[in-house]
Amino acid sequence: MTTLYGIPNCDTVKRARAWLDEHGVAYRFHDFKKDGVPASELDRWLKSPGWEALVNRRGTTWRRLDEATREAVVDAPSARAVLLANPSLIKRPVVQWNDGAVVTTGFDAAQWKSHVV
Repeated sequence: MTTLYGIPNCDTVKRARAWLDEHGVAYRFHDFKKDGVPASELDRWLKSPGWEALVNRRGTTWRRLDEATREAVVDAPSARAVLLANPSLIKRPVVQWNDGAVVTTGFDAAQWKSHVV
């Protein structure tokens, strides 16, 4: 089953959930706030799609980090530590599609259509 990871009050996550519902895609929602960031999954995501795709450098969480912390995020291990400590820093939603091999970050309806054919 497809798993959508995110935060329920995030507007992008809301749009993504609505899109999945409209397209009849069964999914499980994993709430980072209630359930935390699954460390084993995060390790997979850091490999694919990669740490750069996971770190949301545009959001308020990134801007609120002190400069030293932001500058220290330079590779997968450093990103892992910051993402585990700040789940809101993960670009949302993260989707593990039902084929198990593909993980996407963010909401892109055109890209998502290829996963629901």
